[in-house]
This record gives sequence, structure tokens and C-alpha cells, in this order.
Amino acid sequence: MKKYILTAVTVFVFALTNAQKVNFGAKAGLNVANLTGYFPDSSPLIGFNAGIFTEIKITDKFAIQPELLFSTQGNKMKIPVFDASSVFLYSYDGKWNLSYLNLPVMAKYYIIDKLSIEVGPQIGFLLRAKAKYSSDRALPSLNTSTSEYDIKNYLKSIDLGLNFGAVYDVSKNLSVNFRYNLGLANINNEPMSSSNIKNKVFSLTLGYKH
Repeated sequence: MKKYILTAVTVFVFALTNAQKVNFGAKAGLNVANLTGYFPDSSPLIGFNAGIFTEIKITDKFAIQPELLFSTQGNKMKIPVFDASSVFLYSYDGKWNLSYLNLPVMAKYYIIDKLSIEVGPQIGFLLRAKAKYSSDRALPSLNTSTSEYDIKNYLKSIDLGLNFGAVYDVSKNLSVNFRYNLGLANINNEPMSSSNIKNKVFSLTLGYKH
């Protein structure tokens, strides 16, 4: 983490000292998130992201863009229940709601005047993690059809990922950004579990810069 922060600060200082132009902005949009590994029947969870960014133009074609984003992520799942003879009985619904503070640093290249492609690393800090389970009947070992647990201690507090995306400038101030975040770190923090859990998030955001 220290190496990432030091590298990010170095890139930021270098970009500022060589900048032709600096734009400040805010962005917000939709997340379609999922988690890989561990889950037998995982499906995407709809969330959102919002935050601020600084676009530092180095040349007419190239820019560095550090961001600070609040992001809701996680997944939905179906969990099967079997009897003592391993015969399927029914399944119940699960949902992991994860909240992160993400710090991506994107390198942007303008392939034409209004369209740029971007790539860059991201570090994420886990702020909140809740698991919620529900069914139309009582859940296993419980007398209720819904339950919610705090699972933050079962997940690592820091996530690392790599972002790929494209940005289209609708106007001088407004832009639309499509991005994919590929989780690189196993966020599973259970010492007795070998499951490899990673984030993956598609996002579509609207940005305003000045």
C-alpha cells in the first residue's frame, strides 16, 4: 500500500509540474458489480459511485487523472439447502453489500478530439460490509426469514485493482465514462478458507469538469 501511495504521489507531482492545463471535476454514476470465487451461484449487484477528480493535461493527447470515489459493490447469490441425504430442498437469496473508498490514478490518451481511452491502477479501502439473507421460509438454524450480518472482519480492508475504460466528452464540461475494474487482490480474510474472492465492477458515470 505504501508503494502504491508513494507512486501515486510521485505521478501526481510529476504531472502537475509538467501540466499544460488542469481541470477539476465531479462524477457520479451506476455500478454493475460482482464477486468472483467462493459463490456457487453469483449474480451482479446494482450500485453507484460518486466522487471528485483532477484531469491533468500533459499534452494535447495525454493526461493523468487521479480520482477519489465512494463506491458500492458486492454481489447477489442463490444458496442451496440440502437434506441429510444431499437431496436439494430449496434455495434462499443472499446479498453482500460492500462500500469502498477508491483511489484510481488513470492515464488517458485522446485517440480523437473528444474520445479518450484510459487505464490505471486503483486502491480501495473497505468502509462497510454487510451480508443479508432472505427466504420465503425460515432460514437454516434461524426462526426468521431474513437476517443481516456485519462481515467486514471477514474481508481484507484494502483492495487492489486495474481499471480500463473510455471517456467521451459530450461538451467542454460534460463527459460520459465507461469503465471496468478488474480486482487483482484476494479480499478473503478468513484464515481457514482457501476461497479466492475478487471484485469486478462495470461502471457508467457522468462527469462535470471546469
